[in-house]
Amino acid sequence: MPSLQIASTGEDRQMTMRVVERIRTLLEDGTLQPGDKLPPEREFARTLGISRSSLRAGIGYLAAMGLLQVRHGVGAFLSESPTQFGAASLPFLDALHGYEMGQLFEARRVLEGHLAALAADRISERHLAQMAEELEEMDATVDTPQDYLIHDVRFHRIIAQAAGNSILAAIMESLTGALYAARRANAEQTVDLALTTALHRGVYRAIRSGNARAARAAMERHLMEAEDAQKKEATAPVRIKPAVAAKKTAKTTRALAKSKEPAK
Repeated sequence: MPSLQIASTGEDRQMTMRVVERIRTLLEDGTLQPGDKLPPEREFARTLGISRSSLRAGIGYLAAMGLLQVRHGVGAFLSESPTQFGAASLPFLDALHGYEMGQLFEARRVLEGHLAALAADRISERHLAQMAEELEEMDATVDTPQDYLIHDVRFHRIIAQAAGNSILAAIMESLTGALYAARRANAEQTVDLALTTALHRGVYRAIRSGNARAARAAMERHLMEAEDAQKKEATAPVRIKPAVAAKKTAKTTRALAKSKEPAK
């Protein structure tokens, strides 16, 4: 069986970079300030010269990296204290293009298991509150996998920050870009987000309890389940959203009706 590859294309990275650079420019020239709302999606996509779907992908990446806050039904806002704009993560994402998915998960198990153990010893109330908030958002977005993914990735970033080791956090920050790109490609084929949320909650509870060994075990279990799910997602049939399916059905019905019309 061939190894699963990270499904990230040069075009994906180019579109993401275009969104990143545009927002960086707006910050540098003072057009946007931390906490400001981004322009409306249609207008912003037209300004960048990209499709709205490409813009959503870029915004999703930046939200997962903590640079934007996406408020469902309201819009995307610049974070009040954004991390550095992709300085490490985007080049790392590019370098990881084509690596085997198994290698990414192996790296995650080594790194994130240790981060979870450290976080159990060192986590602050602020980071615990942030983790709980991301869990609530996961519960709220189980029916929208692309949105769910943002909160999933942010949950893992918070653990890295809570571990209290800036070097390990920087490595995780770099890995986050590859993680988001890899997961986004198959997000719509996600197998069971309710189970994924339950596993995240197990990690949260273990860290909150202060039990480093339990936190490491919970994270390793979660990542093993995530790797299995990723393999299933990569081979699952593409799910068609109800609205899209209805549109396709209507189009087919019209075509069949037209084919039955008598020739003039």
